[in-house]
Amino acid sequence: MNLSVVVPTLNGRDPLSACLDALSRHAPEAEVIVVNGPSADGTTGMVCDRDDVSALVEISDRNLNVARNAGIAEASGDAIALVGQNVTVEESWYDGVTQAITNGTDVVTGPVHRMVKAGMTTETVETRTIAGRDVTYFSGRNAVFSRDAIEAVDGFDENLKTGGARDCAHRLATLDRSVTWSPAVSVRQGEGDDEGADRDWGIKYRSLAYRMTKNYGPRFTVFRRTVQDAVGDAREEGRDVASGETKPTFWVGCGKHVCKGIAVGTKDGVLARLRDRTDARNPAGISSRADRAVERYDWR
Repeated sequence: MNLSVVVPTLNGRDPLSACLDALSRHAPEAEVIVVNGPSADGTTGMVCDRDDVSALVEISDRNLNVARNAGIAEASGDAIALVGQNVTVEESWYDGVTQAITNGTDVVTGPVHRMVKAGMTTETVETRTIAGRDVTYFSGRNAVFSRDAIEAVDGFDENLKTGGARDCAHRLATLDRSVTWSPAVSVRQGEGDDEGADRDWGIKYRSLAYRMTKNYGPRFTVFRRTVQDAVGDAREEGRDVASGETKPTFWVGCGKHVCKGIAVGTKDGVLARLRDRTDARNPAGISSRADRAVERYDWR
């Protein structure tokens, strides 16, 4: 197995250095490709000074899915991993990846150990059945694809600012591609969240409505799922209002952003579904453009 590891980064020089150190220790044979957003913290110089990075791609977009696609397009391996900038792979990671990919799985993921004030929490496997389709989700900070699988879905949808990994999971399920959970493919995550999750309710619900409508069509089950999530968040915010932690005006404002996000996302999802009627459902994937990189450093 020839493994390429893509590490998107944006203003994360110090955690990125730790991430690369761990890859050098535990996956020394892997091709490592760093995709640097418009960082302003000296990331480029730090990466260029290392001898364990295969290529550095500079992009101008502040979009995680653009960075992922740029790295995938540069990768030469027959297996391609996505690792978050603030994640360090553990000792068992490479062997777990090798075993899963060699055994024919399309995608392998594993636990993300997250450090919190009280100690450590661990993400576990998450599956859902939506419109009769079994979907196994994966973390965009720790996922390894066979080249055939990532090419089948044409990478990630760049129309999304957040939720790109979950959208990809839906599309993999449509194509009957296997997503395997392996406890050995484990990573440790520091502070922060490089999944690109924005706490803006409008962005969150635009993303949810977009990917649900794009992948399943404007059906009742999609509307119900979106509304259920919105009601749950409204209740949580409502409790904060009742306890005095949040002002009522903020709660009302969030509701307006949610409604607008759902409306815009549904509209954009219908248009995206019309633009790409294949099972890949990716109108803004890797093949949609070739101008992501503004600068390349290739030491291969």
